[in-house]
Amino acid sequence: MLLHIVARGKIGRSPEAELVDRYLKRIQWPTRLTELPDRGGKPTDLPSNSIRVILDERGEALTSTELAKKLELWRDGGKREARFVIGAADGHDAGQREQADLLLSFGPATWPHLLVRAMLAEQLFRATSILANHPYHREG
Repeated sequence: MLLHIVARGKIGRSPEAELVDRYLKRIQWPTRLTELPDRGGKPTDLPSNSIRVILDERGEALTSTELAKKLELWRDGGKREARFVIGAADGHDAGQREQADLLLSFGPATWPHLLVRAMLAEQLFRATSILANHPYHREG
């Protein structure tokens, strides 16, 4: 299953970009990062049999293990892609949130959208590591 991050805004050459790259390279699953302009620009259509996850402060805060279980369920259910959509500074509108299969939150705090990319990449690496029984993740 492809893990696809679609993010608004250009990250450029920055410490955040280095973190995102570092974690995405460590993931053993196929990954893709697509950047869209802050305004305008349309992501490619979601392939059939795929999952859309919208990162939003109103969403569900999952533990790393819970996220791993979702990925496992989707992968084993034959999903082609899990697309994680990060909005620009103003977030997502109601219509975008309604299209989500999952609204995912990193808690009630407001995070810079460039940092959210790094946090998401790390959580995807951690979740796939959990599923591979890799010692990176430690419970408790």
